[in-house]
Amino acid sequence: MKALLFLGLSFFAPLALLRAEGKVFGRCELARLLRQRGFSGFVGRKVADWVCLACHESGYRTDAVHDNGSSRDYGIFQINSLYWCDDGKTPGTKNACRIPCSRLLDDNIEDDIRCARMIALEARGLTPWVAWNRYCQGDVDPYVQGCWHRDFGNIL
Repeated sequence: MKALLFLGLSFFAPLALLRAEGKVFGRCELARLLRQRGFSGFVGRKVADWVCLACHESGYRTDAVHDNGSSRDYGIFQINSLYWCDDGKTPGTKNACRIPCSRLLDDNIEDDIRCARMIALEARGLTPWVAWNRYCQGDVDPYVQGCWHRDFGNIL
């Protein structure tokens, strides 16, 4: 019996450790956090635009990584290693956000938010994100529908 318990713990303990690093945000959980951090109206966009972006870039997963060949995208906002963060693998990285890419993969997205704001400010919008260009050009209000205690419509 002790052997079975040991084998079970040996198998599941590493899985629990792997899972502890990343987080899958709920749609409304992310919307409320972004609203608290001043994303409503930031660079002329609504919180709904950012939630749409995160949905299509990472599926709201903080541990998402996409390999582009010569660079990679990291975290809930899929921040690129060539320009914005340093992953130690991308030759010629600019690391404009002055952050290791690994910090974009944990469940604390404060550093992701700071970097995403920097990207959006430089671009004067969300055009650097392929998923936003592809999926978030129309009515994005459904991405935050029901997320507020009182629904303020399309102003958020």
